Amino acid sequence: MAGFAELRVKSHEGQHGEGPDMAADVAIDTRPEELRLVEALLFAASEPLDEKTLAKHLPAGVDVRATLRRLQVEYAPRGVNLIRVGNRWTFRTANDLAWLLTHEAVEPKKLSRAAIETLAIVAYHQPVTRAEIEEIRGVSTAKGTLDVLLETGWVRPRGRRKAPGRPLTYGTTPEFLSHFGLEALSDLPGLDDLKGAGLFDGALPADFSVPEPSDDPALRADEDPLEPGDLDLGLAPRVEGEEE
Repeated sequence: MAGFAELRVKSHEGQHGEGPDMAADVAIDTRPEELRLVEALLFAASEPLDEKTLAKHLPAGVDVRATLRRLQVEYAPRGVNLIRVGNRWTFRTANDLAWLLTHEAVEPKKLSRAAIETLAIVAYHQPVTRAEIEEIRGVSTAKGTLDVLLETGWVRPRGRRKAPGRPLTYGTTPEFLSHFGLEALSDLPGLDDLKGAGLFDGALPADFSVPEPSDDPALRADEDPLEPGDLDLGLAPRVEGEEE
C-alpha cells in the first residue's frame, strides 16, 4: 500500500513539473475535441454510422472525413481498428487478433450452391433481374433461393426494370460488404484474382470477362422506382431512411 501511495504522490508532483508527465498532459489537452466525439459516437453505436449521421452530432465546420481518417490512423496499431464499410464507419477487432474471438463466433447458416452462385451474380451484375440471373446461370432459379438471400440482408430489391412485366431488379446491401469485409464493391476479386485462386480451369473464351460492379445506389436509366407493396415481402431489408 505504501508503494502505491508513493507512486500517486510522484505522479501528482510530475503534473506540476517539466518532466514526461507534463508533456503527456499537453498532448492530451491538444487532441481535437471532435476526435473524442466521433470516437464516443462510434463506440456507442450498435451499427456502422455514415458521415452525415456523425456530422449531426459535431460542431459546425468540422471536417468529418478528415477527423475519421485521423482517428483511423490513431487506431491502426491497436487491437481495435476503425474501418470503412461502404459509406459507413465502425470499430472492429484487428484482423490479426480475430483468433482471440473464435470461441465467440456463431456458426453461420450454410448457403446452397445455387444461393452462392446467385449471390455472386447479383454482386457482379447488379442491378439484375431473376430472368437475367437464370440466363447467366443457365438454369432456373428457385424462388426460395432469392428468399434466402433476402433473409440474410445481403440482397435487396432495387427497382423495376423498364421491360415487359416490369420485373424486380436486385442488388447487394451494406450488410453484404460488412459480412465479407469489403470496403466497396470494387474490392471484389477480378478475373486475374479468380485465376490466381484456381477457380478457373482450362482455357477461357477470348471474349470472357468479369464485370466491374458499381457502388452507385441510384437507379439506372432502365429502372423505375419500387412501387408501394414491393417491399411487403416480409424478407426485404428496410430501405435506409424509410419511416417505421
